[in-house]
Formats: sequence, C-alpha cells, structure tokens
Amino acid sequence: MRARVRWIGVSNFDVDQLARCEAIRHVDSLQPQLSMVQRRALGDVISWAAAHLTGVIVYSPMASGLLSGTFDRDRLESLPSDDMRLGRPEFTEPWLSRNLALVERLRAIADGCDCTVAELAIAWTLAQDGVTGAIVGARRPDQLDAWLGAGALELSPQTLRAIDDAIAETGAGPDQPATAPRPSAT
Repeated sequence: MRARVRWIGVSNFDVDQLARCEAIRHVDSLQPQLSMVQRRALGDVISWAAAHLTGVIVYSPMASGLLSGTFDRDRLESLPSDDMRLGRPEFTEPWLSRNLALVERLRAIADGCDCTVAELAIAWTLAQDGVTGAIVGARRPDQLDAWLGAGALELSPQTLRAIDDAIAETGAGPDQPATAPRPSAT
C-alpha cells in the first residue's frame, strides 16, 4: 500500500532543507521563529517560501514575552532558575539592554498607533512580506487583552520604517540580519 500525503508542513527548516523537501513534494507550510529581535527568517527562508508559494506561520512574535511591553529586568530576575529564557542570548547582556531599549522606543510608536507594544510586535511580524499568520501564546487568559487587536492592526509604511529605525538604532537582536528594506512614501 502506498502512503499518501495531502499537505506538508515543516518547522525551523533552513533553505537547503526546504529545497530538498520541495524536490520530493511541495512544502505547503513553514513555521519559523520571527520577531523584532529574532529576524533570521527574514534573511532567506521567508523569501524562499514566498517564491515557492509556501505559507508561513511564524511563532514567538513577542520573543517569549520580551516584546510584550511588560517585561523588564525585575521580571527577568524573578524567573525560576530553569526558565529557558535565562540561557537565550536575547535575555542576556549586552543584548538584553539593547532589546529593552527597543521596547522603550516601541512604546512611543505604539502610542502613536493607539495600540499596545504587544499588538505592535505581532502586527510587525504579520506585515512582513511572505508571512501569512502568527502563532501567539499566553500563559494567562488576562494576557490576551494586551494583544488581541494585533490581527486587525495595519501598520503604515511610515510606522514600519519607524520600527525598522528603532531596531537599527538600538542594535536589538543578537546577530540578526537587517530588516527588509521599506519602500519610500511618496
């Protein structure tokens, strides 16, 4: 009996792995990590997916809470010793200071958009060319209120440039490629 596969979805594949899969059968869905501080997927895999008509559902758009607008040094110090964030580069120096500086810059941008920092962070991922959806999590039901409006938030080209400028000027995100170039507003 021959097995049949209707849809293929992969997570955290690089371009070489995607190409090897595509040679066998079309990859229907890709799930990479993407946030303002984890932008590696913008460098190649999301553009590969767009070129191959592969859907992209990103995960961790708030960078495990770092871009929620409520995370700070006190919260970091209160994490249990086995919390996975304690060993991740974006939660350690010098990146932590840069990433928290980004969050401060995002507060003003979010205020201008009449949204929360969390909604802005999620909407930014959804605004990236080739991204079709985002997986967003919460640990408590009350956290939903901070980001529930993100799906309806449309960011203007000026807002996207302001975010990209804030990322560049703060140096947020360990070893990340630059954000995608934005068309100039005319």
